[in-house]
Amino acid sequence: MNFLKDKKYIYWGGGLALLFIFWMALGSESSEAPAIYASPKQGTFEVKVTTSGELRAKNSTSIRGPEGIREFRIYNVPIQRLVPEGTVVEKGDFVAELDRSEISSNYQDQLLELEEEESAYEIAQLDSSLTLSEARDNLINLEYALEEAEIAVEQSKYESPAVQRQVEIEYERARRQLEQARKNYKTREQQEIARLREIEANLKQERREVQRIREIMERFTIYAPENGMVIYKRNRDGSKVTEGSSISAWDPTVAELPDFSVMNSVTYVNEVDIQSIRTGQEVDIGLDAMPEKELTGFVTSVANIGEQRPNSDSKVFQVIIEVNEPDTTLRPSMTTSNTIYVNTLPNALYVPLETIHTVDSLNYVFKRDGLDVTMQQVILGLMNDNDVVIREGVSMGDQLYLSTPADTAGIARVHLPEEVLQKYREEEIQPAPEEESISEELLNREDPAEGPQPGGRSGSQ
Repeated sequence: MNFLKDKKYIYWGGGLALLFIFWMALGSESSEAPAIYASPKQGTFEVKVTTSGELRAKNSTSIRGPEGIREFRIYNVPIQRLVPEGTVVEKGDFVAELDRSEISSNYQDQLLELEEEESAYEIAQLDSSLTLSEARDNLINLEYALEEAEIAVEQSKYESPAVQRQVEIEYERARRQLEQARKNYKTREQQEIARLREIEANLKQERREVQRIREIMERFTIYAPENGMVIYKRNRDGSKVTEGSSISAWDPTVAELPDFSVMNSVTYVNEVDIQSIRTGQEVDIGLDAMPEKELTGFVTSVANIGEQRPNSDSKVFQVIIEVNEPDTTLRPSMTTSNTIYVNTLPNALYVPLETIHTVDSLNYVFKRDGLDVTMQQVILGLMNDNDVVIREGVSMGDQLYLSTPADTAGIARVHLPEEVLQKYREEEIQPAPEEESISEELLNREDPAEGPQPGGRSGSQ
């Protein structure tokens, strides 16, 4: 019995010892993180640029304030009243009211100038009447003098020749004075007419100025030119026109009446990704307000000059995307998520970006070779946010390390053959084909009978 009991204790002790050894082995192995592998995948490889944007109508009717206020040295006009954004209006409905204080001051000044011109015209008329009246009286007197001289000539028949000659001289002098006075009267009359015309022209000009200001003041109350939904105009800094803000004399647009039949998504792409954006590229469009709705579109415009947007540290470029599907539920200012398909490569071999390691400007992957590890040189192709195309160096079924192995001291480097590297070097120095101009590209993509045809996603390696 004691023997059996001792034997039982021996078994239990041996089991505990084996359990302790196994636990120690597990502890030592768990101190090193297990290696994680990834195998290449083959299929369609897509390069995308994802941005957020905002819906805007492609075409819209501007609701504008008065034109020509710069003539009166007015360059900015505050908005006193404005209908709420999104108000549906009909043609002729009230939209906005502008501050008339500055234009009213100009109007009062113009009225004073008009009164001065009217007074000047009246005075000129009186002066002309008086001057011409005096001239006419002088003509009458000269006519009487000539008549008296003529009588004197008749009465001098019986006088001596000297007296007759003196009388004739007086008659001739009276006749010449009358003729000269008549010529002077005609000249004076023409002068007075010209002077009155000049003053009258100034008066008409002042009246036109007053009428012009009245017409402009009437336009300070702004009405809808067409039926539609009022959308506030955006300023250059992205802010919207509201009550209290001012409109510029150079661009007096207050709001827009958008045409909802064709919508654009306006987005901004950073300077790193803009090099790959081209007109005609296809886009998948999502709406934050309606996640279930899926739309498509294509790039119609890419800005050539970058700009600094608020809350952005780098320059961005405006990209306009036209929505293919007409949808009555779409509204301006809706936030969109845009996925622009930059390039597509069919039947490509690609791996996760984490498997790529760069050493001395060369790209490698750590490849599992049985129980060993090799550092294989690779040639990369297209790249997206998660994966990269492998043109040379790996094949399907290879197991690649997602992280650098713990001990790389004894890992052998396997380089690609020189003839393979030379082939890719020659491809890199080949001149790129000239791109089509935007106008040619749009002509190739659009047909009057079929409408715009978005460009395909296919691309070259």
